[in-house]
Amino acid sequence: MDQFSVLRTKKTVHISCFDRGGAGRVFDALDHDGPTIVMENDHPVCVLLSPKQYEVMIEMLSDTLLLEEAESRMAMNDDTRNNSQEEMMRTLGISQEELDAIDVEI
Repeated sequence: MDQFSVLRTKKTVHISCFDRGGAGRVFDALDHDGPTIVMENDHPVCVLLSPKQYEVMIEMLSDTLLLEEAESRMAMNDDTRNNSQEEMMRTLGISQEELDAIDVEI
């Protein structure tokens, strides 16, 4: 899904289609057509998304908030108080060989 398709969507349905049993067709089309704007009196009243589209948007929002928090913390960091990796390994009693022996999946 295009990350910003919700902002550019041209797909609209009038709210009255839900009164005439058209909801199923609108919902079925979400995966194919993307986000759909529900209109009433020529004004948007809501945006319909598939669960997958919603999940992608929420994940993007979460990622953005985490990035902002990381950038804020980095801006406030006092480098004079940081320890090098070597200093931390000495403090914790860890050798490079011990680290190399650990199998980690990221």
